[in-house]
Parts: sequence; C-alpha cells; structure tokens
Amino acid sequence: MPMKVWGIAAALIYTAAAVTGASAADGKIAVIAAENFYGDVAQQIGGDFVAVTSVLSNPDQDPHLFETSPSVIREIAGAQIVVYNGANYDPWLEKLLAATPKSGRLVITAAELMHKSAGDNPHLWYEPATMPKIAAALAADFSKADAAHADIYAARLRTFLASLEPINRKIAAIRAKFGGVPVTATEPVFDYMAAALDLKMRNQRFQLAVMNQAEPSASDLAAFEHDLVGHAVRLMFYNKQASGAIVQRLVELARAAKVPIVAVTETCPPGLSYQNWISGELDRTAAALAGPSS
Repeated sequence: MPMKVWGIAAALIYTAAAVTGASAADGKIAVIAAENFYGDVAQQIGGDFVAVTSVLSNPDQDPHLFETSPSVIREIAGAQIVVYNGANYDPWLEKLLAATPKSGRLVITAAELMHKSAGDNPHLWYEPATMPKIAAALAADFSKADAAHADIYAARLRTFLASLEPINRKIAAIRAKFGGVPVTATEPVFDYMAAALDLKMRNQRFQLAVMNQAEPSASDLAAFEHDLVGHAVRLMFYNKQASGAIVQRLVELARAAKVPIVAVTETCPPGLSYQNWISGELDRTAAALAGPSS
C-alpha cells in the first residue's frame, strides 16, 4: 500500500503541538480508527463519550492506494486512542504513530489481538473472532481513559457482543447447509469468513497475486477460468473496491457462465453498522449458494 506523508519532521511537531489539548476540549475521548468498521465498533462501545474519526471510509476508494494527508496527521497527533488493523494492511498508520508521539496514547491492533503478522492474510475483520476482541479492548481502554464511565462501557460491550449472535447463527446455518462446497474469489478479502463457513476455497495462488498487486501466472489464470467455465465452483467472491483488468475479465466470464458473484468490500458501506454490513454479505452468500448449480 503506497503512502505519501506530507511535510517534514518540523511540520509534524507543529501539527502535534497545534492539537494538544484541543482534541479533548469537548470532554470526549478522541479516537482514530484506520478503517471505518473499527471506527463503527468504537462508536458503539463509546457512545456519546467518544469522538471517533475513521480514516478509510470511502467505498469507492481502493484501500491499497490510500495516501495520507495533513488532516490525517493532525488527527492522529491528537488521538488518545488509536485502533488499526496491522499485519501490513495499514503500514502508513504505524509510521505516523512513530512520527507523532503522544504521552498516554493507547493503541489497539487487530493483528496483535489475533496473533497475526505481515505475510498473513490481513483482512481480519472477516474473521468472526476479531470484532469481539476489538470491542473488549476498546471497552478496556475507554475505561482506562475515563474510569468514571467504566460501567457504561462494560454494558455497551455486552450489548455489542449480544448483537453479534444473529451473525453467528447465520454463519452456523450456512456452514451446516453448504459446508464443503467449492467456491473461488478474485482476492482473499472474504477468506476468513469463507473458512468459518467451511467453504472450499479454490485459486488461492491467483488471489494472493492480486492482493499483492502482482501479475498472476498464466497457469493460475487458466485454472481460474477453467473453474468458471466448467462450473467447478458454486460462486465467486469479488472485491469491488480493487479490480484491475484481469479481475474484470473474470467477472465478465463468471457472468457469462452464470456463476453467481458475491461482491464484498474492504470498507463498511455508508449508513451501515458493522453488524448490518456483515449480515448483508452473509445473506447474499447464502442466496448465491442456494441458487441453481451446474
């Protein structure tokens, strides 16, 4: 993921000084989330006691092409709590944290909570176990920063965890009905959830090449095309936020072969909570799996 940091060290120092104290002027905990789904969970746990800013939130933007800006630097410099993905998904944030040190700042990293590192699949928000750990870490850090409202954060955490139960039931139902069914994807965005659903993922070498912005091999592309034309897979997952010419070609081929396509995204669509977003993608997955297979 390329990164462009605006300004030099002196500008960063000035930026940090300019926001010192201002971020807490309204009495709320200043929270920065690298990705908007983590920001949504932070808002659900923190409620009116937090002010959350999500950096990556544009559904039309390829997160891998994100470039930071002076406003992002200012927001991170003033943040009391930062939550981000890690596993080399958002390395620009780690660099900005190092460039804008702040005493007492608390940092939550999904990759650390999930024991993942660079080289692992970084799309951790599709792993069902990730968000409960993120939410618990947020509640704990909010309580550290604002002990007076610790009971409220604990109650909001319980509400959030309960709200995930319908999603867990959908996962269990899809797994029970379609476990072992072969599927494919243009990129491993949904792979953690596909594994939770016990779907048999094919063309993984092709997916890794696309994720790493490399050219897939001719043999891997041919195998993918063969799966679509020969109906060796029940559906194809497609990351609609990052699609080059080869991916678009596969989308067109899947449509021509009448292989159902389930579009997934790397940011939460506007107006949806994390729960509604994931629930909707599970509904579309179940509908595609239940469709006619050839």
